[in-house]
Amino acid sequence: MKLASKIMEWVKRYLPAEVISTAVTVLSAWFIKQQGGSALTIALVGTWTGNITYFGYIIAADIRRSIAVQKQQHLPYTKRNLATDLRGVFVEFGLAEILDSLLIRPAMMYFVPRIVPGFTAGIIAAKLAADLLFYVPAIIGYEVNKKYLKEKSATTPN
Repeated sequence: MKLASKIMEWVKRYLPAEVISTAVTVLSAWFIKQQGGSALTIALVGTWTGNITYFGYIIAADIRRSIAVQKQQHLPYTKRNLATDLRGVFVEFGLAEILDSLLIRPAMMYFVPRIVPGFTAGIIAAKLAADLLFYVPAIIGYEVNKKYLKEKSATTPN
């Protein structure tokens, strides 16, 4: 598969979740700022609301996709299918998310808005900087999951 088609595959998978997550991150950070929250509180709330939104979207999309595949094969979507979908998300994002949620993103959300002019611009710049560091291990996990785990589960009966 050519790199351009890989990039389009990744964009198709990640961009909708990113757009929604970015909006939620900015709105929640702005809300906490309006409530007089500290820079640390803003960083943590922005990180976690963005993450919940992002992963909620990704998990829901994966489940919808699996349900459609099962329907095409005239099979029910089972607990085993759900476990496979959740395992796939864990393999894809586990390492990236641990580093991102506990260290990289909160640090970026804390420090970058202090050096970038304008609160909203600072929050967006922090999110984009953290995203760059997040996607390297996430894409590796996605490709490993797709190549090794999805193929194996596709050949295993429910």
